Amino acid sequence: MQSTESFLNRIFGSWIGIINRETLRADSIAALLGAVLVLPQAIAFATLAGLPAEYGLYTAIIPCAVAALFGSSRHVMSGPTNANSLALYAMLIPMAAAGSGRFIELALTVTILVGLIQLTVALLRLGTLANFISPSALMGFTSGAALLIALYALKDALGLVMPDVHGSIPTLVYISQHLSDTQSGPLLVASVTLVCALLFKKLNRKLPFMLIGIIAGTVCAYFINNSTSSLGIPKVPQVGAIPAPWPEFHLPTIPWSEAADLLGIAVALSIIALGQSISIAKAVAAKSGQHIDPNREFLGQGLSNLTGGFFSCYLSCGSLNRSLPNFESGAKTPLAAVFSAIFLMILVAISAPVLSQIPMAGISGLLLLVAWSLLDVPRWIRLIKSHRREFGISAITMLATILLRLEMAILLGTLLSLLSYLHRTSKPAMRIMGFLTRQPDRPLEPLTVTQQKQIPQCPQILMLRMEGSIYFGATQHVSQTLLKLREQGNAPTHLLVMARSMNFIDLSGAELWEQELQARRAAGGDLYFHRPRPEVMEMWQRTGFLDRLGHDHIFQTKEDAIKGIFDRLDRAICKTCQVRIFKECAEI
Repeated sequence: MQSTESFLNRIFGSWIGIINRETLRADSIAALLGAVLVLPQAIAFATLAGLPAEYGLYTAIIPCAVAALFGSSRHVMSGPTNANSLALYAMLIPMAAAGSGRFIELALTVTILVGLIQLTVALLRLGTLANFISPSALMGFTSGAALLIALYALKDALGLVMPDVHGSIPTLVYISQHLSDTQSGPLLVASVTLVCALLFKKLNRKLPFMLIGIIAGTVCAYFINNSTSSLGIPKVPQVGAIPAPWPEFHLPTIPWSEAADLLGIAVALSIIALGQSISIAKAVAAKSGQHIDPNREFLGQGLSNLTGGFFSCYLSCGSLNRSLPNFESGAKTPLAAVFSAIFLMILVAISAPVLSQIPMAGISGLLLLVAWSLLDVPRWIRLIKSHRREFGISAITMLATILLRLEMAILLGTLLSLLSYLHRTSKPAMRIMGFLTRQPDRPLEPLTVTQQKQIPQCPQILMLRMEGSIYFGATQHVSQTLLKLREQGNAPTHLLVMARSMNFIDLSGAELWEQELQARRAAGGDLYFHRPRPEVMEMWQRTGFLDRLGHDHIFQTKEDAIKGIFDRLDRAICKTCQVRIFKECAEI
């Protein structure tokens, strides 16, 4: 029994061990809501991709189950997304007419190629690249995505019929210009759905509040649509007729002459899909407290696209519109995604007439609730008060998420975070240290930063604490600081570097200390180090600097350092010195 469970844990993950009656109940409720939410989305996204509506449903079934079972996140639900659909359409429309048989064949082939590329990324264990998505960039992406969810949900909540408009700014402009056209029926349904969901969430978070909300909205829409003559209110738009959801096995065929073009498209789409998936997985994990394994997440996404491409599914990835509601509604394990795929097929098969009456405004009400919970206003307030630079990164990433493509926003946020890190590390702290005046027979006191207190300084020994790494980006700052210290009037010629906090050095860092050694010795002084790290010693050993410096210039304790350097000092200066902060000074 234990060996079977261990095998399942290796294949699917540790969540296998927590399955019980309670988790199955929670996953089932969340799955039912997920199946209801994805119905109109899947149909709409397939249309955006230039594909028949049923292909959106297929993509909400097979990839959803496969990615959940073999991925890392317990809450991410995969399937068709707005960004993927638009990107696929834009890249394939020059090659074939939308909706045509050739267009479908190209879409399925690209999906298979994307799956193979994602699997390669996972098998080569390149998922660690996802670690460079900083919390600040992730927060900006999440908040931007929340605003996008709210923006695109707003049109259905207001009952606006939008033309073929793509992009957040055109959508916002259209909505603002047509606020006077708001329909009271959809607005009422969205409000009822939102208020009921919030009310039951406040009463008891364990209740399926989102499912209760959509039921309340559907009942409200039913009465409105059946009382339009007496109330004088236009009918509330509904999901409408739903195509059969049974995915069919299909081996796509394309001419070999087009394989190279499709491979280039697949690489671009893989970057888009993986960037979205890992960002969404991290965003949900930040709320759930779960650890995400990027390689495993990429494995799940690769398998889902590879399998889906053979079962009439087009490009899929993690969906924020489904993942956040899945978590908020109480899902515990990836079985919620599997159940959602199963429920979707069953619901469409046996309840298509009932499901077709779900109001679009009700779904928009739930999405507005998800967007608000995702925005996390209190965290933004804390960030602007305590970390202005991180706030700037988050704000720019949020704006990029709204104005640019999602993958470009993720890339921009990550780039800004790396640039911020490089800027901070390019100026490592260099603090002049000293000892407080003390009795000669007492042990050395802890070093104190001289800028913080007026501490007497030895006229011949400068003690400098390095805090940070000395790499190519930091050498300019460090060399200029060392030059200023040498050129000060009556500057000490002997330099003792407290190197315990000097994390590592590269070749340019080693060359910097080589130059400092030559400059100190030319001035009649010398260079010494206290407790350098093993990594630093190894670099000095490889470059030969350690031999030129001398092993007797490396000290492990402050006492040994002062004693070793003191013997090299100019006694004439010592005789006239009034500071005498070292024990050895008493011998003069």
